[in-house]
Amino acid sequence: MTDLMPRVHQPAADTWPSLARPRSNPVRRAGAMAAIRLIAKDLPATIHLDNNRSYGLGGPAMRVHRSSAFLDRLGQDAGSGFGEAYLAGDWDPEPGTDLADLLVPFAERFSNEETRHLLPKWAQSLRWLVTRSQPGDQENDRAGARENVSRHYDLSNSMFAEFLDPTLTYSAAYFGDAATADLATASYDELTQAQLNKLDSILDAAGVESGSRVLDIGCGWASLAIRAAQRGAWVTAITIAPQQALLAQRKIAEAGVSDRVQVALRDYRDQIGEFDAVLSVEMIEAVGERYWPVYFDAIERRLAPGGVGVVQAIVMPHERMLATRNTFTWVQKYIFPGGLIPSIKVIEDVTATHTGLHVDVIRHLGADYARTLRIWRNRFVDRWPAIADLGFDHTFCRMWEFYLAYSEAGFRTNYLDDVQLRLTRR
Repeated sequence: MTDLMPRVHQPAADTWPSLARPRSNPVRRAGAMAAIRLIAKDLPATIHLDNNRSYGLGGPAMRVHRSSAFLDRLGQDAGSGFGEAYLAGDWDPEPGTDLADLLVPFAERFSNEETRHLLPKWAQSLRWLVTRSQPGDQENDRAGARENVSRHYDLSNSMFAEFLDPTLTYSAAYFGDAATADLATASYDELTQAQLNKLDSILDAAGVESGSRVLDIGCGWASLAIRAAQRGAWVTAITIAPQQALLAQRKIAEAGVSDRVQVALRDYRDQIGEFDAVLSVEMIEAVGERYWPVYFDAIERRLAPGGVGVVQAIVMPHERMLATRNTFTWVQKYIFPGGLIPSIKVIEDVTATHTGLHVDVIRHLGADYARTLRIWRNRFVDRWPAIADLGFDHTFCRMWEFYLAYSEAGFRTNYLDDVQLRLTRR
């Protein structure tokens, strides 16, 4: 992958005030350094500090250009400091080291039960000093959900079009046996067919055919709605991102299915009517824990007798969800405000307690998502000159590279999974 950034990046202070170097605190800096030493004892990666000291067991390597700033960020905010240090240019992978390959050993530490609690108990008890809670302004009521979703999905239709496949499908593709192939062979040319495979797998699971009435909750840029309409279904596709809705309508018209698909700028809580299939792809992550019961109740209420729901969701192990659900992470701060990834168990519990729905896991797509993310990141970097022409700066590029690599590492280590769930009435 081409290295687009200067080796020591410096973000624009007026554009990225959150990346201003935090006030130095010797105690917190010392605590961050102690944590690095503990983590690096068994870490199959290498951390090179700018004082020529190195930690770790070898393997993928990172170079810290500004150790003091790096430690200050880690010491101030355990949830965001590492990622913010990358955005600020405090560290980079060593030349020749892929960013996701570097992040995998760190992700493994948090996905492995035996190595997750690396800090001694006395240190774990002090984590609250450097762990922040979710801010109240990211609440996912109707107004808050519109703001949160718009901050990501209305960034720029043109930007998303540069790195997604031509269907503009922004969720895990389905590669089948190819999902576990060497990621170095991942090619943009294979992405469109894999996305169509995923769309078809959802429609097949829901039994969508000619004449079916379909509701697509959180429709994205309408690739699933278009695919359903091409089967002869009647589709209502809803989103709360205005710019996304405009492009979705254009894509529907270009596909020649405007007579079968209605796009509405509408919250899922406000939808009415009955449908033979209710579909929702990777939207639950933006719902928020407080509204999970409302979300699944809305799905149940919209299902006609005998109807089927299919939800594709990013999930994490239940105990990790419980441990992190009240923390404010780098992803929530910079990528998905108000977001929270559920577990399969919590989905089963919520549906059992608040609805009459039964949940079946029909497919795991974790390896497929890792491959999807590698293709997106390669494409994003390759198309960066065109994206930069849209008005985005180098810090934005670093932010999206880190987000895509960080997510890829999560799926490669099973810290994250992606599942397709079939919902039927009990």
